[in-house]
Amino acid sequence: MKQSHLWAIMKKILLWILAFVITACVLVYQRLTGPTYPLEGKIPVGDSAVSYRLERSHVNTEDYEIKINIPDEKVQGLLLYRIFRSQNEWTRQEFLRQGDFLKGELPRQPAAGKLEYKVILKDQHKETSLSGDTPVVIRFKGKVPTLITLIHVVTIFAAFLFSIRAGLEALRPKSDPKRLGLWATSFLFAGGMIFGPIMQKFSFGAFWTGFPVGKDLTDTKTLVALVFWAAALLVSRKKNKKTSRRWILAASCVMLVVFLIPHSLLGSEFDYSQLESEGQSIKLNLDDEQAGYRLFFYE
Repeated sequence: MKQSHLWAIMKKILLWILAFVITACVLVYQRLTGPTYPLEGKIPVGDSAVSYRLERSHVNTEDYEIKINIPDEKVQGLLLYRIFRSQNEWTRQEFLRQGDFLKGELPRQPAAGKLEYKVILKDQHKETSLSGDTPVVIRFKGKVPTLITLIHVVTIFAAFLFSIRAGLEALRPKSDPKRLGLWATSFLFAGGMIFGPIMQKFSFGAFWTGFPVGKDLTDTKTLVALVFWAAALLVSRKKNKKTSRRWILAASCVMLVVFLIPHSLLGSEFDYSQLESEGQSIKLNLDDEQAGYRLFFYE
């Protein structure tokens, strides 16, 4: 094998490795950012440090149980919650102690319904809010079949991988990244325009909530990326290779920017005012002395 041919193969392998590393970094970034990632940390309470994990996304088929490991029986807990963006009074619920754990529950909501809540731990000396002055916002969603989720995630990040690889290829003089761009566009269409809406339907009851019918940023940014990639492939069919590389590089950069926008930012949100307009008022009832208050939406 000629040395030049071997070097060409090595360069392609290195570019794939670089594209994979970038994709992995963005995957981690997406996992750690955005409004649905759990709020985790450790905070001193009494004589010990308390670790906590407060969810910001939960299925609407069950209540969300908050469970905090605090062996010190002198420490008590208080849960405050209300409908997000409402001016309602906070519902107060004392945490129950079960062995070394304090437990509380947030009532399940309609799909895309949101609650804001605070967890306050009290010892003999002071009260400590786990999230500080800012409440935690949790959104409830329908359960999505695991296979649908898996296909969506794999195709979306395959689209990103091929998009980055196409962009890197476009930086090479005399290269032809159209085939890589075609794979990126195909995976993006499958993951973002087929399985994405299916997931959206399972989660929030609508196939599409982005532009032009809604404000869901996840749907909208997927559409923007797909339009740029479709335009790049269309131009590549009619223009010379230099122009083609520029368009594909531009589409790859747009895709990168799109993926750097935190996932589920400005996501679907249930409009509680619909219930009032339909004559179905929201009210609070005492469901169980131990379970605390539970929201009921329909009279």
